[in-house]
Amino acid sequence: MAKKLIAVVPLWDDEKESIWMLPGYMNGIEAAGGIPVILPLTEAEADALEVFDRCDGLLLTGGHDISPALYRQPRSPRCGSTCRARDRMESALYARALAEDRPVLGICRGIQLINVLQGGTLYQDLPTEFDSPVEHHMAPPYTNAAHQVRIQRGTPLHALLRTERMGVNSYHHQAIKTLGAGLEVMAESEDGLVEAVRHRGKPFVWGFQWHPEFDYQVNPSSRRIFEAFVAACQRG
Repeated sequence: MAKKLIAVVPLWDDEKESIWMLPGYMNGIEAAGGIPVILPLTEAEADALEVFDRCDGLLLTGGHDISPALYRQPRSPRCGSTCRARDRMESALYARALAEDRPVLGICRGIQLINVLQGGTLYQDLPTEFDSPVEHHMAPPYTNAAHQVRIQRGTPLHALLRTERMGVNSYHHQAIKTLGAGLEVMAESEDGLVEAVRHRGKPFVWGFQWHPEFDYQVNPSSRRIFEAFVAACQRG
């Protein structure tokens, strides 16, 4: 069977005014049997969709904060820098993927974007908006576990990993506040923060607040997440 092409959203460096990429996203897809393709970063939505239409799945990567305008909230002084091109392009890509039932995997910013585009909202800054003793912004190495998550029984993630509790890495200052329509929580951290979701009405639209791209080489659960995503692209 031919390998499937996975569209990967690039990251943006404000200081260098350049796109860049963490190798874990690419290597995790390759290790799972897919071929990653870095998309152009453009506000020309038709151009982005032209490239995406040649691909079989979509990986929404981490990076900039999402503009609060997308979830109809005033901007907090603690909200970080945003990237208009990413917000616009990823919104169009996600809509196309949903319309055509193409698999989507969202990581960190990716789970937040999925939630926002489903009508949910975000904590713009966890340290000031969400009182918790849980460490959500760890120091390296990111192959370590920062905290535990509870995986909900009966969810596809529970069926995949066959555990109800596991340690995860964590590096974020924003997170899901109100859950978007059509989404199901698959995992929560010890303080009740949403850590994994799926779209109930789609074959494979999964989002994770933790970072499997950092530890897939040493963590079987992270490898299985990439493998499940690529396998869904094969089925599609």
